[in-house]
Amino acid sequence: MLSRRQAIATCLAALLTSGQVTWAQTSTDGPIRIIVPTTPGSTPDLLARLISPKLSERLGRTVIVENRTGASGNIGTEAVVRAAPNGNTLLVAASTLATGATLQRSIPFNAAKDLAPITLMGWNRLVLVTHPQTGLKSADDFVQAARRNPGKLSYGSPGDGTPNHLAAELFKARTQIYVMHIPYRGSAQQLTDLLAGQIDMAPLTAIVAAPYVRSGKLVALAVTGSKRSPLLPGVPALSEVGIKDVDGNIWYGMFAPRGTPDEVIARLNGAVKGILREMEPSLAQQGFEVEVSTPEELQRLLVKDTARWAELVKLQGIKAD
Repeated sequence: MLSRRQAIATCLAALLTSGQVTWAQTSTDGPIRIIVPTTPGSTPDLLARLISPKLSERLGRTVIVENRTGASGNIGTEAVVRAAPNGNTLLVAASTLATGATLQRSIPFNAAKDLAPITLMGWNRLVLVTHPQTGLKSADDFVQAARRNPGKLSYGSPGDGTPNHLAAELFKARTQIYVMHIPYRGSAQQLTDLLAGQIDMAPLTAIVAAPYVRSGKLVALAVTGSKRSPLLPGVPALSEVGIKDVDGNIWYGMFAPRGTPDEVIARLNGAVKGILREMEPSLAQQGFEVEVSTPEELQRLLVKDTARWAELVKLQGIKAD
């Protein structure tokens, strides 16, 4: 029989290695893949590529980033939903998971039910911008111009169901204006047309908008929500100018397939949160606001956002163009 001291030592060793044993029992050989359902250079892609080397160091595993684009992010997301729940396949995605579900009826999965949240990663604030030729200087200017000429002004978005699209629709609902929506297949052509004055307004992330605003090529009207962007501290939030409850800012999170063991989720949660906290100063310089969470908090955010955007779509009668 083991002595009491040997028994205690054995128990302690088991506790210390339990996380590693769980991972070994549930994962297969090969690298961990972080699937990004958006194009290279997008915020989810940049986040995944920034954290992957550090995640590899912390986990002692090779971590690779793979872009699987198409169908408004559904192709990459579905690949994670269908993957084995062993911790080897992860997803870094934006709040499109919540907004897209409201307009895309043929999605072959339910993000809130088929994904296992790991952690919230942070936020990008959206800035309502216009071309200087419009002569509009503020959110109130835009609202008054839209009321004088219903349907004459237009705004662009990267596509139906994107956070940018629904943020603009929420702005329209709160101010009771009618502005024509021009959906694009991604952000590049939208930005090109905005800079050429082909569309009158667009909600852009602060990191994209800031250099054009500073150079005078675009005019910032307001930041959605209740907080200013640190990249554009002189631009007021909509709530400051009397337009309340227009929270259209984009969040980003990491997920795994539903059924991934709790021990694996917990280890990933701790590792990713530690990495993001280390990188917070450098990410802030790029306009990204780090915010981490428990898996349960991210799940609640996803469910809440899906419900509130679905309500907006129903009330406004929004349809995919």
